[in-house]
Amino acid sequence: MAVSVTACAGSSELAETGSSDVENSVAEEMSVPESSAAESEQANETAQPGKTEETEPVPETDTGMEGAKVLVAYFSATNTTEGVAEHIANGLNADLYEIVPEEPYTEADLNYNDDNSRSTIEMNDPSARPAISGSVENMEQYDIVFIGYPIWWGEAPRIVSTFMESYDFSGKTIVPFCTSGGSGIGSSDSNLEQLTSGADWLAGRRLNGSDSEETVMEWVNGLGLGKQK
Repeated sequence: MAVSVTACAGSSELAETGSSDVENSVAEEMSVPESSAAESEQANETAQPGKTEETEPVPETDTGMEGAKVLVAYFSATNTTEGVAEHIANGLNADLYEIVPEEPYTEADLNYNDDNSRSTIEMNDPSARPAISGSVENMEQYDIVFIGYPIWWGEAPRIVSTFMESYDFSGKTIVPFCTSGGSGIGSSDSNLEQLTSGADWLAGRRLNGSDSEETVMEWVNGLGLGKQK
């Protein structure tokens, strides 16, 4: 069964203003029904930081990863990335960890059209590291870590950088994935890789928030993760 652990995080997307890719990307993460930026994501949280919650058992899938301990960590401002992360966690019977911002984001914070919004300011500052509420317990136990996030103006939200710099990933396999309304994963994964050392990073992929678990797991099962250990 998948274990859901909630932690905190926050960040926003910022990047190439005026780009249609940017608008499409933000639109998917902030579109109805995920539109309100303060996003029902934080209002509808089913677990509190530091608390685990059991989810419904799912049929086991032959991933060739028997014995490997897997964590699916994600940041989702509008629940779009959350859905994909849940598909992966369910398909692999992995632990699920939500990166939750210590200071929740408001709708105004996530207004990418406002040059003075919190998200825009953070994304314009490569050194910005929004604080995360909570942490992953016993990170050392995991062999494989999936890290998911929305694409914000061509990059991963700064809070994901906070997460990557908070743990020692040496010896682990890291699989990045993102969601966006049009932009690909671009260099966002390689930029995050630079924040770690000693980890084996696999090529990342953009997924759609509307993808079914079957579609998502088709990608996961094709990664050859059983050969990583």
